[in-house]
Amino acid sequence: MKKPLIILTGPTAVGKTELSIALAKAINGEIISADSMQVYKHMDIGSAKITKEEMDGVVHHLVDVIEPSEEFNVVRFQQMAKEAMKSIYEKGKIPIVVGGTGFYIQALLNDIDFEDTKEDSKYRKMLEEEARMYGVTYLHNKLKEVDPQSALDIHENNVKRVIRALEYYHLTNEPISKHNEIQKQKTSPYNFTYFVLTMDREKLYDRINKRIDLMLDAGLIEEVTWLKEQGYTSDMVSMKGLGYKEILEYLDGAYSLEEAIYILKRDTRHFAKRQLTWFKREKEVIWLEKKQTTTTKDLLEEILAVCKERQLLS
Repeated sequence: MKKPLIILTGPTAVGKTELSIALAKAINGEIISADSMQVYKHMDIGSAKITKEEMDGVVHHLVDVIEPSEEFNVVRFQQMAKEAMKSIYEKGKIPIVVGGTGFYIQALLNDIDFEDTKEDSKYRKMLEEEARMYGVTYLHNKLKEVDPQSALDIHENNVKRVIRALEYYHLTNEPISKHNEIQKQKTSPYNFTYFVLTMDREKLYDRINKRIDLMLDAGLIEEVTWLKEQGYTSDMVSMKGLGYKEILEYLDGAYSLEEAIYILKRDTRHFAKRQLTWFKREKEVIWLEKKQTTTTKDLLEEILAVCKERQLLS
């Protein structure tokens, strides 16, 4: 029998945290974070990291576990998430994958094989040098020419993934998006339900803007200043995250604070839009509409009904 797995995702700032805690308590589950930033230590405010109080006793995996100097990517996420799932299943509990990084979720759900992707370190170093000399847009435009789909999926600031896609094309003469599409067609080894929490687009954008204002009030600038003082730099994957990149550029004198905040809000809204586009392309997704009058209890009841119907719960 396939083991049960529940996925709860959605765009940034939609309200996944509160619902995920209620769900974990209702089914005696444990949460695996599918967030590319909450995994890092010392990066709490800009990542909107869940606090111990918010966890309310629910065990969380892949939160606050690696240093900002370490690289975290889809391969490492998949490995760590599988280890967490093993321990959760051994306790007789159900893993709940919560977070907004669609590619991470896809890699885990479909058990994507990354072993057959070859490498060319010389070519990669050349691309890294081009990014330094000509900028990220130049590199992203190169990707658009050979793999338009990947260029749509990967933001230009995600230099590592842009380079990986170009490197894959260089080695195979085939777009990495085609490889990923083939992997995506694999049947999941899990008995899963895949929920996407969503809400009216304008309301979501308003929540994003307000969340960023709260982050600034909570000390985002001080957090990024401290990270900079510790030697964490803009070429690290962690410091390219939304909130960290823009404030770091302000501290380095590239923007005024007003400009940095404007860019952060704009790029976070664009990021939410790209997340929704990604989830719309996924198979077997169940959309949960969060309306003005919808309560967490309403959404939880909807999730539990589907899980029982699909025999994930007794």
